[in-house]
Amino acid sequence: MPRIRRTVKIFRRIEHVLFGVVVVGSVFAQDASAQADADVTVHLTVRAADGKSRVPSANAPVVVWLSPLGADGHTDLTVKPGTGKSFQMVQKDKMFQPHLLVVPTGSIVAFPNRDPFFHNVFSLFNGRRFDLGLYETGATHSVPFYREGVSYIFCNIHPEMGAVIVSLATPYFAVATQASAQMHHVPPGVYLLKVWAEDATPASLEKASRRIKVGEDSVDAGGIDLVLQPRQPHTDKFGKPYSQHPKDTPY
Repeated sequence: MPRIRRTVKIFRRIEHVLFGVVVVGSVFAQDASAQADADVTVHLTVRAADGKSRVPSANAPVVVWLSPLGADGHTDLTVKPGTGKSFQMVQKDKMFQPHLLVVPTGSIVAFPNRDPFFHNVFSLFNGRRFDLGLYETGATHSVPFYREGVSYIFCNIHPEMGAVIVSLATPYFAVATQASAQMHHVPPGVYLLKVWAEDATPASLEKASRRIKVGEDSVDAGGIDLVLQPRQPHTDKFGKPYSQHPKDTPY
């Protein structure tokens, strides 16, 4: 019996030692994982069509994102931003609310009509193309956004209505409402930095795009200078001016 008791005590001591090693190892692994991710900062300047400089704001935000690149230099599609999420863009007071919506690819966006008259939401330009047709107050139609892109949203009845949905195939993005933007918890790797702002010239958006390498330390990706162009009137879903719509309309 004494020999059995000594053996049990020895096994218990070994068990305690092994548990301590597992706990300490787990803590060190968590610390290493936490230190592996970095923050990426960009500095933004926006120049209006009249040449005056201004900073992004809540009324004129700038979207910045990082697309992971694989060993071949192309976008790493193994990074999943998340699917099946639901969002809303409400039609109220002849406006889309919010005006800008950033969603991960795979998301579903609902367009409820909370006005006391008909709307016809459509997007036939870049990004997701769709036409929801006429629907009355209280009704809701939804659209899936499966791929990355910028979708310009309009109403075929009310030309003053406009909004933007940016769908991103990456979880590393920021919506800047001031002179700088930060993307947090970015794992080490090579990324393609991209930027979008409403009314920005294609040339300035292309110039802003760049490759950056992220390590364990925070990264300053430098400055981005965007140039805006005057906003042009858009057409209806048939490609015609809204001025050609019938004047005596119930909408």
